[in-house]
Amino acid sequence: MTARDLGLPAVTPAPGLPDSVTIWEVGARDGLQNEDTVVPVEVKLEFLDRLADAGLTTLEATSFVHPKWVPQLADAEELLAGLKLRDGVRYPVLVPNERGLDRALAVGVRHVAIFASATESFASKNLNRTLDSQMAMFEPVVTRSVNEGLDVRGYVSMCFGDPWEGPVEPAAVVTVGQRLIDMGCGQLSLGDTIGVATAGQVSALLNAFRDKGTPVERLAVHFHDTYGQALTNTLEALRNGVTTVDSSAGGLGGCPYAESATGNLATEDLVWLLDGLGVATGVDLDKLADTSAWMATKLGRPSPSRVVQALRG
Repeated sequence: MTARDLGLPAVTPAPGLPDSVTIWEVGARDGLQNEDTVVPVEVKLEFLDRLADAGLTTLEATSFVHPKWVPQLADAEELLAGLKLRDGVRYPVLVPNERGLDRALAVGVRHVAIFASATESFASKNLNRTLDSQMAMFEPVVTRSVNEGLDVRGYVSMCFGDPWEGPVEPAAVVTVGQRLIDMGCGQLSLGDTIGVATAGQVSALLNAFRDKGTPVERLAVHFHDTYGQALTNTLEALRNGVTTVDSSAGGLGGCPYAESATGNLATEDLVWLLDGLGVATGVDLDKLADTSAWMATKLGRPSPSRVVQALRG
């Protein structure tokens, strides 16, 4: 009997895990921004609608970065205008600076995210800033967003390893993350941008935040699967109390400013794990696998998700 015949994993709950997990789906933004070609807006809209139909309730839709830097997301306004909004579904967008926030506010966005670096090297490569000057750029964005009643998420990249600097000390990540929280970010997403984290590092970083007084409820995790450790690291984060996990349908994505970054943790792989552990997500795995298989045909290549391959290969 194959995985396709089984359809769903056997459920065997494990102690020390949350009852439910919120999946922060990043495929439409973090996934598609890394494509070599521009995906038509009508395909993106159908992708988002299919993801919502599969039960995902947080869909990061796009980014208001300058089209010169990420042409794949130059259609942000058109995309948001065409969204089929659903009750109970959030559509956050990434805003890199005040101009991006202006664009987001003009179209009525209610959930935004900023993207900071834990290391000097990546701050320079990604933002053309230092660690301190990136904060000077983000402060008015976060302040204005909070004053407008928006929910603000802070991404912290290179939390475990940096291709130019090597392993990253937890204290450096905590310093950046705490500054974002102090600005007004309601949640931090801790990113393993190049996929080098190990479970021990994950535990150490979460403990470092806890020791500085940051509630684990304010933390999310964002793993890449370069060394096949994304699910292992996710499980370690769950055992440490994390209840929000970023993932990308079909394993789409990487990072255009870090060549060694491979795809994100595939949402299907995450849901298979969580379903098998009896952790609720509200996601219909069958519909989700159909969605990623459909998107793979639009992109002209197989889905890298192992679960999609097993169920739809």
